Amino acid sequence: MKRKKMITLNDIKEAKKNLEGIAENTPLTKAPILSSTFNSEIYLKKENLQLTGSFKLRGAFNRVANLPKEKREKGVVAASAGNHAQGLAYAAQYFACEATIFMPEATPLTKVSGVKSYGANVVLHGENFDEAYEAAIKFSEENNKEFIHPFADDDVIAGQGTIALEILEDIKDMKQIIVPIGGGGLISGIAIAAKSINPDIKIIGVVASGARGMKESYKSQMPIDSASVRTIADGIAVRDVNPKLLEIIIDYVDHIVEVSDNEIANAVLFLLEKHKLVVEGAGAVSTAAIMHEKIEIEDSKVCALISGGNIDVTMLSQIIEKGLVKSSRKMNLIVTLMDKPGALTHLTEIFSECSANIVQIDYDRDSIKLEFGEAHVTIALETKGQEHQKEIREKLKHNAYRFKQI
Repeated sequence: MKRKKMITLNDIKEAKKNLEGIAENTPLTKAPILSSTFNSEIYLKKENLQLTGSFKLRGAFNRVANLPKEKREKGVVAASAGNHAQGLAYAAQYFACEATIFMPEATPLTKVSGVKSYGANVVLHGENFDEAYEAAIKFSEENNKEFIHPFADDDVIAGQGTIALEILEDIKDMKQIIVPIGGGGLISGIAIAAKSINPDIKIIGVVASGARGMKESYKSQMPIDSASVRTIADGIAVRDVNPKLLEIIIDYVDHIVEVSDNEIANAVLFLLEKHKLVVEGAGAVSTAAIMHEKIEIEDSKVCALISGGNIDVTMLSQIIEKGLVKSSRKMNLIVTLMDKPGALTHLTEIFSECSANIVQIDYDRDSIKLEFGEAHVTIALETKGQEHQKEIREKLKHNAYRFKQI
């Protein structure tokens, strides 16, 4: 039996009115490579192009818009891994009220800077969202300020649900919507809106393998908190499961799958390279679930929600680097040379003969692992695939070099 709904389609339509002139109706565009690969019409809903860089603006702004003026004047408080913080900071600036945001200490600098750019006060506290959340609750109670929950709040959920209205306005016969799950506010709003419009539509949730509390809870039909969370998808790295949101998800969501950090990284690189989209880890999990065949989508119309694009540049650099190595477009070698004039020149001539471009080189003659008179050269090469790398290895062997590919 379904629970009595606390959030209705009408609430979500009212949220849409509050967001007029504020939130972008973000693009919903076909993904040609994915569509061809999986014999389906696959669309990307690009909330990474939303104002503040993620969907979180919708819920945060709707919540502050519905807050009585006397409460707004006292200021608002939140806890966030980054995107809710930026959305709330923008809303607070718009309504001229003070905002204090508690963020985990490991929050990427780009998200901290984004929050401060809207004039909010930032307090870095704790190892994860849940520890920042506890500190924020205490601060709000001690200072009589309104706490704006990032996902377990009816107005926030209604704001996130406006995404489903846009999707189904653009493509009325969409069959599935694939949604990232962290705390569960996003998928709850989308599921309530979409199922109210079309009860037959499928809503699929995606969690990161390093933060799978909601998946385990959904399977067991009871809240099961994670002992710890660890994932590159920091926007969905939520440890504790909210019972209210779990109840909504059990009622409205059809299935939950999980993707690993490697699968998420593959999707981030795919979206960057093939779609020219900068997407954070949490924003890429829906695409990752499709790419790695976690969902049945043959001959269907599917929307993958890209929830945000606020990725730390350092993390993006690591993903690109590992992706190039994995796809055999970069080759890292440690080669042992005789430490004498001309030895390095001879080695580089071999790479030149193989048309491999050297992009980085390091010379080490002091390692205790070396015999006297030897040197280690660590070299990074641009390569053209597995066959090209095989040619390079064979050439090195033919010239009696000792080497290791790393």
